[in-house]
Amino acid sequence: MFRRVATAAAVVFTLLGSGTQAQERQLLNVSYDIARELYAAINPAFLAQYDSAAGLTIEQSHAGSSKQARAILQGLQADFVTFNQVLDVQVLADAGLVAADWRERFPNNASPYYSLPSFMVRAGNPKGIEDWDDLAREGVSVVFPNPKTSGNARYTYLAAWAYGLAHNNGDEAAARDFVDRLLSNVAVFDTGGRGATTTFAERGIGDVLVSFEAEVANIVATNDDYESVVPSQSILAEFPVAVVERVATAKGTEEVANDYLQFLYSTEGQTILASFNNRVHDPAVIKTNSERFPDLDLVTVEDVFGSWETAQKTHFTSGGVLDQLLSD
Repeated sequence: MFRRVATAAAVVFTLLGSGTQAQERQLLNVSYDIARELYAAINPAFLAQYDSAAGLTIEQSHAGSSKQARAILQGLQADFVTFNQVLDVQVLADAGLVAADWRERFPNNASPYYSLPSFMVRAGNPKGIEDWDDLAREGVSVVFPNPKTSGNARYTYLAAWAYGLAHNNGDEAAARDFVDRLLSNVAVFDTGGRGATTTFAERGIGDVLVSFEAEVANIVATNDDYESVVPSQSILAEFPVAVVERVATAKGTEEVANDYLQFLYSTEGQTILASFNNRVHDPAVIKTNSERFPDLDLVTVEDVFGSWETAQKTHFTSGGVLDQLLSD
């Protein structure tokens, strides 16, 4: 089965000063479900170059992105977030936990890296999965998380809708019918991306897993039981970051939390991100990894749906299009 570097929900790294232990400080990174191994690699790299690392610990919390946002609203003491969807940070900003201008605090709309929904199939691709329309065929069993709890799954849903529009001359009714047929083929709706991966890889359910390209590539690189299929079109999946200022200010960790997120934009940080098959923005790192990332038609939520707010209101609110399709 696929290799796991870490399976616990929280991974802790501590760097102590020489001699006696320095005053302890703790950062909590609240992140999306499939980023455990990624941040387990980034943490020691950051600590190694951070000037005031003595006594600093970094903890990780991972679950579906939307579930994590709700946990913070309910009191989870995150110093910063590394999510996979804009709306899950914006809900924290609307509640006053994150700065209103959070997207301007860091480059690239506060998204240090990005990915896209992609496919993983079983060795030999027995069902001949090549593109989104194959996921709506009769007899094809699909696995991806629940769009109600997972940013990963929302991207999948929106990518499928965008594909339906593009291949039906912008006909909304045809796109709706296409997504309805695809959803009817979903065997399991897990709460997060890693749960969906487990369902597909360990439980042996489904013909195709839809997840971020990075998750698929990381698994396929070490396991011959699966193959990667990159669709002809997909949607830009940004990975927004922000300091939870209300918490970090109270704890006195705002400066180091900002430094951590800035590290993600450094050449070293971008190199680690790309090594986990995430697409990055640093030109030198892009050039070095050019063969890792195939070209494709990559649309944006704003291009297809107007804005994340419009997509949320139309598709994901209670009684929205998603609820209507699932209740059919």
